[in-house]
Order: sequence, then structure tokens, then C-alpha cells
Amino acid sequence: MKSHIHNTKYFKTARKSLRSNMTQEETILWSVLKNNKWGYKFRRQHSIGNFIADFFCPTKRFIIELDGSQHLDNLEYDKERTEYFENLGIKVIRFWNREVRDNLYGVMLKIENEIHTTPSSE
Repeated sequence: MKSHIHNTKYFKTARKSLRSNMTQEETILWSVLKNNKWGYKFRRQHSIGNFIADFFCPTKRFIIELDGSQHLDNLEYDKERTEYFENLGIKVIRFWNREVRDNLYGVMLKIENEIHTTPSSE
């Protein structure tokens, strides 16, 4: 992993602000991820290059992104972000905010499946 592109000082203030002002859905999902439920650490609002990922699992090298209605207007930007991460060998999985609110169990099952099917980078 290229450490000089991770959590650069340039994005420190933005990351801190995003962590302090998480959406309701991010807070719900973080309450599940932060407890190391599956034996892997997740980081929230982790910057990689010029982008900040909602949640990043460094060992499994995958990102979880939560998308609200504002993402309908930013599809090209989201595509660019995903391509950037995938070019670094980082998989991106996306969920709509509604999925987290209405079907947290299903979201957790998809994340668990991702953890078990993605090789570790160690």
C-alpha cells in the first residue's frame, strides 16, 4: 500500500469535519463496523489520494460508500472515485442510505460476505 497517499495532512481538517458531522446512516453503520465484529479494523472518513472514503478496511482493501440522493447528481464523480480506488487494487461496495435505514441486516450480510471472499493484503 502506498502510504503517502493515505490520510495526507491536506485532508486532515476535512476528515475531522466529516467524522464530526456524519449522516444518520453513517452513524448507524459505524456503530456496527467500529466494534471489529468480523475481526477486521475499519477506518471512517479515510483519505486516499484526492478522495475521502466513507469507510475503509485496510487489511481487506475495500471501501464501503454510502450514497444519498445527492449522489444522483454526482454519478460521474462517483464513477471517477471508484475507478481511482479500483486502479489501486481497492474494491468499492456501495449502499444507498435507505438500505442502511431499512435493511441494516442485509447490508451487514453483504459486508460480511465481502470480508470472507476478499483476500487479505497481509
